Parts: sequence; C-alpha cells; structure tokens
Amino acid sequence: MLPGKPAVATDRSAIRTQIDENLRRVYDEVLTEAVPDRFLQLLAQLNSGPPANTDTDK
Repeated sequence: MLPGKPAVATDRSAIRTQIDENLRRVYDEVLTEAVPDRFLQLLAQLNSGPPANTDTDK
C-alpha cells in the first residue's frame, strides 16, 4: 500500500460528502419554491378535460 493512499480515500469521502450536502440543499430549495402561475393555469386546463371540439382536424 502506498503511503499517500489513505489520504486519497479520505479526500474522496470528503468530496462525496460535500457533493451530497450541496445536492440536498439545492433539491430542498426547489421543493419549497412556489409553482409559477402559468404552470398552475396549464394544470387547471389539463384537469378540466378535453378542449372543445374544433374544426382544425379537417
């Protein structure tokens, strides 16, 4: 085993921990963001059923 090997493993572990913490922080921020009004309007349209029959298929 090389003398520097344990330090490399520790560095990788610290980097993984830091990445995990940063990803959790960003993900948590996204979860608490408000849904944009335009997106809510689109969801309401989808939930209201199919659009009225139009003659665009002809």
